[in-house]
Amino acid sequence: MTNEIWAQVSEELKQAVGANNHTTWIAPLRFEALVDGVARFHVPTTFHGNYVLQNFGDQILTQLARAGFAVQRLIFAQSASAAAAPRPAAAQPKADAASAHLALEDDDATPSATLDPRFTFDRFVVGKPNEMAHAAARRIAEGGSLGFNPLFLYGGVGLGKTHLMHAIGHELRASQPHLKVVLTSAEQFMYRFITALRDKRMMDFKQLFRSVDVLMVDDIQFLGGKDSTQEEFFHTFNALIDAGKRIIISADRAPGAMKDVEERITSRMGSGLVVDLFPTDFELRVGILQAKADYYRAQYPGIVVQPGVYEFLAHRISNNVRVLEGALTRLFAFASLVGREISLEMTQDCLADILRASDRKITVEEIQRRVSEHYNIRLSDMIGPKRLRSYARPRQVAMYLSKKLTSRSLPEIGRRFGGRDHTTVMHGVRKIEELKATDSQIADDLELLRRALEE
Repeated sequence: MTNEIWAQVSEELKQAVGANNHTTWIAPLRFEALVDGVARFHVPTTFHGNYVLQNFGDQILTQLARAGFAVQRLIFAQSASAAAAPRPAAAQPKADAASAHLALEDDDATPSATLDPRFTFDRFVVGKPNEMAHAAARRIAEGGSLGFNPLFLYGGVGLGKTHLMHAIGHELRASQPHLKVVLTSAEQFMYRFITALRDKRMMDFKQLFRSVDVLMVDDIQFLGGKDSTQEEFFHTFNALIDAGKRIIISADRAPGAMKDVEERITSRMGSGLVVDLFPTDFELRVGILQAKADYYRAQYPGIVVQPGVYEFLAHRISNNVRVLEGALTRLFAFASLVGREISLEMTQDCLADILRASDRKITVEEIQRRVSEHYNIRLSDMIGPKRLRSYARPRQVAMYLSKKLTSRSLPEIGRRFGGRDHTTVMHGVRKIEELKATDSQIADDLELLRRALEE
């Protein structure tokens, strides 16, 4: 059997084991020789060979038999040159869109998510709501000494948490390829943990995740209620921190606000740098649309976007950047198909369903953010337990606006203000109503905030 024939067998195996498994486990195999019914392969590591033998050995033997080779046994041996050996051309993934996705896999075949080529620092639009998160991610990607570990990113859907984590992966992959970098989701971590328990391979699981240099875990809130997985994550977290390794975590809420996650874990996650990605403002959304349009002009040359379209979209779709980008994608595709300019009229017709679903709804969280910015105090202080007048008055203003501009009940509003009782909210609303009639400064503040929220 030759390398060319093995390359053909490898392609057949892709259909049997799936593209992801093929890229991770089969493609790195280097055929060496076939002697007396024993096929010998080079592998990057001993672990890699053991894994392939246990999980894909029978399928490899079957495909070799179909190719006309009588193979009774497989041997996988680690070679010093195996990791550096060039991959046979025919065994590489096909040059389609998927090949542009770079897996964060190291020489030990550490399990990791696939990096999205769109999510780089160059394509991350920076504005006031996300500048701190961007700066922290950049600092980690550049390496060197840092004064914080872990980095905890939190915020709503579509604000850029995942984008920044992929960008860190791309940057480290390019500048420090020797590092073992893993990007995984909490769900994938849990799945691999359960699989390791089932197969009685916990030592392999521990070795895999505790031997990395940089661990990034997305959507950590999904570990809530998974006690055994939390236990293992806690020990993995501690082992990496003690070894001086980098950890980046993302979630939809702050560590202290996570439900059903053990306090010892939230405490550890909050011990580093915790960064809130605020909802995008109007200027940032326009910037994101313009950057996205520059990218699409290469795919759809000749498409003209009339003035006012970006501003219209940025105003009408304000809660989710993914929806905003998806709307622009649809517009460019439609304009290309019908051969027309992208006008306001086309935008309203083409995106009627998205615009209806995105009709402006003011949230308590948005009110809290606006009020804290207006009074130049930290959001955590405004909703926290402190009773200083400099915090209490803005807190009452935010409660008043939440009652007037949202449909939330008093108990619901109270829960969003640090778990306060509904009677506290009632008192705050009543106090602001009294001051509004006698204090012109309060009245002006309320009017400015209302206009800003309803713009």
